[in-house]
Amino acid sequence: MISMKTGKGLIRVFTGDGKGKTTAALGSALRAAGENRRVTIVQFLKGTGYTGELRSAKLIMPTIMIKQFGFGCYLSDEISSGAAVCTKCGGCFRENRNPINNFAPKALAYAREVLASGTVDLLVMDEISHAIKHKLLTVADVVDSLNSRTPHVEIILTGRNMPSELMDRADEITVCHPIKHPLANGLSARRGIEY
Repeated sequence: MISMKTGKGLIRVFTGDGKGKTTAALGSALRAAGENRRVTIVQFLKGTGYTGELRSAKLIMPTIMIKQFGFGCYLSDEISSGAAVCTKCGGCFRENRNPINNFAPKALAYAREVLASGTVDLLVMDEISHAIKHKLLTVADVVDSLNSRTPHVEIILTGRNMPSELMDRADEITVCHPIKHPLANGLSARRGIEY
């Protein structure tokens, strides 16, 4: 495999109140995988099991590995097969934010293991800002993780309301801002487009 060890990995942030943060990170992951770089995506507070990126990643494993840390939807298998759609019950969101489930600390511990292993060129910490916003992690814990990386590792942080301390550490920041989106007009999220 080609390694990025010859260069300095950057810290990149995709934030903002618009759609496209995870999508941009996944695009970067796909591009890196195309160059035989090793990619791990840690999804904080996501555990649905039926999103399109999970199905795609299985086709190109082990180059891209996605690990979710969150509550699994009780309709996950049916949604994955196309027999059902998300009912928007909100159960997964409530359980993801419940500190007793310990999802965010487990996700951060896994990300640290990946960084310590030296087996990754790109680490995506998807929705990390949500874990911080809901006080499931501290900014200091995340900064400590960023400091533990080897210099070649590229890191992407995604999520709305990215804390300023993480923005200050970033080498690149992209803010996704909605101008117009059909979801605002009542269109439901579409399989293969929004999830």
